[in-house]
Amino acid sequence: MPTPPLAGGTTGPAALRPLLDTVLNALHEGAHRRDGPLPAGGPDTVTPRMRTALHPAIPDHGTGPHHALATLITALTEGAADPAHPHCAAHLHTPPLALAAAADLAASALNPSMDSWDQAPAASALEADITTALAAEIYPHHTAPDALITTGGTEANQLALLLARERHGPIQTIRGANAHHSITRAAWLLGLPEPHTIPTPTGVIDPAALNDTLTRLHGQGPVLVTATAGTTDTGQIDPLTHIADLCHTHGAELHIDAAYGGPLLFSPTHRNKINGLDRAHSVTLDLHKLGWQPASAGILAVPDHHHLDPLHHHAPYLNADDDTEAGLPDLLGRSLRTTRRPDVLKIAVTLQALGRTGLADLIDRTCTAAHHLADLITKTPTLELHDRPTLTTVLFRPTHTDDHTVATIRRTLLTRGHAVLGRTHTAGHLWLKATLLNPHTTPDDLQELLHLVTRLATELTEGSTPR
Repeated sequence: MPTPPLAGGTTGPAALRPLLDTVLNALHEGAHRRDGPLPAGGPDTVTPRMRTALHPAIPDHGTGPHHALATLITALTEGAADPAHPHCAAHLHTPPLALAAAADLAASALNPSMDSWDQAPAASALEADITTALAAEIYPHHTAPDALITTGGTEANQLALLLARERHGPIQTIRGANAHHSITRAAWLLGLPEPHTIPTPTGVIDPAALNDTLTRLHGQGPVLVTATAGTTDTGQIDPLTHIADLCHTHGAELHIDAAYGGPLLFSPTHRNKINGLDRAHSVTLDLHKLGWQPASAGILAVPDHHHLDPLHHHAPYLNADDDTEAGLPDLLGRSLRTTRRPDVLKIAVTLQALGRTGLADLIDRTCTAAHHLADLITKTPTLELHDRPTLTTVLFRPTHTDDHTVATIRRTLLTRGHAVLGRTHTAGHLWLKATLLNPHTTPDDLQELLHLVTRLATELTEGSTPR
């Protein structure tokens, strides 16, 4: 068997071209076989089919590149939950832009490793400029803001707590009950006390309750308040300006998890919803949500690049002192990871290709779709809307239905392969959750989604067995 060709170098593109034809054909074939937002049949159908395609997992003799690509990618696509389908709307799981996926191919082929300049000469320069530009979007009135590329909101939130701990020593954290689970996990990983949790009966932090907690903790050491701009369950945004005022009054630091809502910065129509973002000591942003990037594309931004100094680390084989003194950039302080992909490339390509107006259009279209869905629910007597959407998350449920039936509706839609809806418990009930991230979703798509839910609710109410 000949030695397989490599993806890089001058011969790499020629080697990739026929393989890409096979990949694209397999993606097309798998999507047609699935013909919906996810495969029908549930785990009992999907798992055996995938195992059959894979068997044997490690053959004695290879089947060749085209057969392996065609077989496994077709099977994976047939068995995928496809966020590009308008009825796949459960999670903050975005359909990536084609241009961003194409850029990711180049990143994989070139394979820069972002831990030393000699492995990523141009990529390190690209990352420096893009992170500075993104940080300036968040902190427009600061002279030297900076940002790091992370694997997503979880890593960014962990870094935020780490940097606060390194500035102040053991620090107490305050979170809303609406906060992402990664805040509590980060405190655990860093050996910090369990966060103080503020109840959020309306879905957002109550400033009066926060003030009481800050008053109670006064004199007991440094405090970091974590607020959320776009909660996972409801998409709501904490009162950021009010929270920032309280932090200033009590001498506390503020971190804002804007993994979901942060990209509203690019929308003149919606950016006022995140006023106060620039008053945080750190901000999480996640462009594989409302940025339409393939995972991963997280950001942690700070108002001054010196805030990142605690991350500096010395490894002579990667960043020798004399190399640094000679002008080679030291990249180890840009992440807690060593080897990491140039995720910045797809972000840069998207920003260049679409610009501010293009991103604003995608954001506005998606927010408009969420409001249209809310309107359709309001006009449907057999459905109940939880609240008007803040971002692109819409909670609803069939009227006069118990939580068991709501859960059954969701699972039945999954098993039939008809729709992927999320679930969340708030206001004393279980709700179906539609997280709209597809800017191509049409009003007809939304009407059909509601029809699927109402028809199934009728089946269950009348006692027929879900098929």
